[in-house]
Amino acid sequence: MFIIETYSTAVFFCIITMFCWGSWANTQKLAAGNWRFELFYWDYVFGILICSLFFSFTLGSMGSGGRSFIADLQQADSANILSALIGGILFNAANILLVSAIAIAGMSVAFPVGIGLALIIGVIVNYLSAPVGNATLIFAGVVLVMVAMILNANAYRKLLSATSKFSTKGLWLAVIAGALMGLFYKFVATAIFPDFAMPEPGKLSPYTAVFIFSLGILLSNFLFNSLLMRYPVSGEKVSYSDYFKGSSRNHLIGILGGIIWCLGMSFSILASDKAGPAISYGLGQGATVVAACWGIFVWKEFKNVKGVQVFLNSMLVCYLVGLILIIASR
Repeated sequence: MFIIETYSTAVFFCIITMFCWGSWANTQKLAAGNWRFELFYWDYVFGILICSLFFSFTLGSMGSGGRSFIADLQQADSANILSALIGGILFNAANILLVSAIAIAGMSVAFPVGIGLALIIGVIVNYLSAPVGNATLIFAGVVLVMVAMILNANAYRKLLSATSKFSTKGLWLAVIAGALMGLFYKFVATAIFPDFAMPEPGKLSPYTAVFIFSLGILLSNFLFNSLLMRYPVSGEKVSYSDYFKGSSRNHLIGILGGIIWCLGMSFSILASDKAGPAISYGLGQGATVVAACWGIFVWKEFKNVKGVQVFLNSMLVCYLVGLILIIASR
């Protein structure tokens, strides 16, 4: 299977992860205006599964390093399979809760709280599990990324001040989403053999782990998304028959969104071998600011909003310095 050989390559893969995780939501913006997120989300999940299978049968089955996908799947221990499945279930629950929180409280409250908390919990949990890198630089970088997220929140608050209302319900949904989002990565990383070049009996290769993880997302989606369709946080309920009324364009865009996110997840897991799970996850969760850049420069969300430029400029500076510190920690 394909294995990353150097730390610099691992950092490059982490940066791709950051852009993927910060960019997949653009596909929802490209979907038709009457195409509800609950319906889009099914195709998004299918896209994750398709991408994980593609990598498993290509990069995960080539070369002499590690262990090929089918052989790895056949020898996998049930405890490690369960760990990767739990990771997928936790991620899916977190992602759906975060979307619900955004619908209630708005981006200015839900996204910085949810993803910011996920970044803090994820880096701490993954560093304690595998303490790779200079702790001082890692956590200094995390603090700066957090400052960038707070500045981003202030900019969004100005943008939505006329229409957005604070909601305790939305805040608590974001907190729960962030806690779950910060934990999912550890369950996937735990199932993988630590040195990708030296397979361990019962443990999973990174490609097999991402595939099992995607199965956890798909299986749990029948519960989580079905509930959201029946009891939506906003708007009328939707049914499975509504899904089949969607156009090919809507379905393909949703699948593309899932592929983009899974590309980032796969690269993050591959990078964790040389970078360490804490650094790999921490860099990936810088996606919050990448998403903000899409909103600022492409979707022009702040076009006519006064007094936000200082927040936006400071946010980008803090993010870049934080990114440099996290990279330098190794």
